Amino acid sequence: MLAAHVLSEHADVTVIERDTLPTIPHGRRGTPQDRHTHVLVSGGARALDSLMPSLTAEVTARGARHIPLPTDYLQHSAGGWLRRLPEMQYILGCSRPLLEWAIRDRLRRNTAVVIREDTDAVGLTTEHGRVTGARIQDRATGKAELLHAALVVDATGRTSHLGQWLTELSMAPIPEVAIDPRLFYATRIYRAPKLVSTRFPAVNIQADPDAPQGRRSGLLMPIEDGLWSVTMTGSRGNEPGTSADKFIAAARRLPHPVIADLLDAAEPLGPAAGFRPDANRKKLLTRGATPPGLLVIGDAATVFNPVYGHGMAVAALGAVALRDELIRYGLNPQHTWKIQRKISAAGDTAWRMATSQDLLYTSTTGSSGRLFGVRLQHRFQQRLARAGTDAIAAASLAVYTLSEPVSRLGAPRVLLDALRGGPQELHAEPPFTSTERQVFG
Repeated sequence: MLAAHVLSEHADVTVIERDTLPTIPHGRRGTPQDRHTHVLVSGGARALDSLMPSLTAEVTARGARHIPLPTDYLQHSAGGWLRRLPEMQYILGCSRPLLEWAIRDRLRRNTAVVIREDTDAVGLTTEHGRVTGARIQDRATGKAELLHAALVVDATGRTSHLGQWLTELSMAPIPEVAIDPRLFYATRIYRAPKLVSTRFPAVNIQADPDAPQGRRSGLLMPIEDGLWSVTMTGSRGNEPGTSADKFIAAARRLPHPVIADLLDAAEPLGPAAGFRPDANRKKLLTRGATPPGLLVIGDAATVFNPVYGHGMAVAALGAVALRDELIRYGLNPQHTWKIQRKISAAGDTAWRMATSQDLLYTSTTGSSGRLFGVRLQHRFQQRLARAGTDAIAAASLAVYTLSEPVSRLGAPRVLLDALRGGPQELHAEPPFTSTERQVFG
């Protein structure tokens, strides 16, 4: 939808949408992952606002939570709970259906955009080696149609059939890199206890790569309507169950029981939903990998381990790259590879963070010979975490929220603090305020 918004500044746009789109914030069949916890980190939120001004303010007015980092984000890592500091970055906590609905609502008012619902994209058309359109099919009637276009954008997500489409045209498949953490997820929505204030913090219990019992993590994210979206994650042998008892048991097995204690005071709304994403997966969209006239964006280009919360932000950053490069090159199909290069680069920081962290776990497959460099990077990150100065926290959060590149961690002030800073004081218990502790009774 963001790509359509950008393209509408240059041409009339037709969006091919397989689902019947809801007119209110609601999940849909084509995005089963929308039942799980989603966040929009501040780098992505700023990108979204640059595309659709004041959109995040509109979503916040409808109940999304502005969660300042690290002020209202309690994080447990190996050794204890991190300090709460004044706001440096933020995340937007809301359900994916709410954010998608707000974007669609803006798009429906755009007279240059037509949305063809209940329609599948089933292939591409080409002429003289360039893409000239798409083959589409009505899901209800089965009627097929050719849709001609100056530019085709594959934004079909993690289930993209682009490889099959290129094979049907006797073109080489696009090479991919896959790094699979082999994780299982379960998410359940809860109504927060009545004593919980509108500023109740998010709670994140990170997995420990050095823990002998395997990978386990949990996240409690406040979202709209006084709800909590709670996700448990585990590697094989630590899979979180979706039954009520197994979900709570997964929370009890975390390195700290606070999420389970909070859930004891909350009201579950419906059953938990399970999810097993396939991998971190990245198409190598170098020059010549795709024909002129075709772009690939969002999850169709790169899929991330959702535990890091970067997927929606990368989609927004990719749309910003598309906007900027279209201003420079227009719709000329001979320049699509240059536009694609910038779109792909928009996800590089998130890819590096996700895969480097996942490769620390022995359950992950697809290392591609990167283990030595990953371990060196991990030792550097551990040194930063131990020092824990305000300057290090600011740099780390700027990178995590995709607000600044990884090079920010190499700034002289950060390196100096890492060398001379003493170990930061970690808390044995989550640093709730006295008001927040009232939820425990």
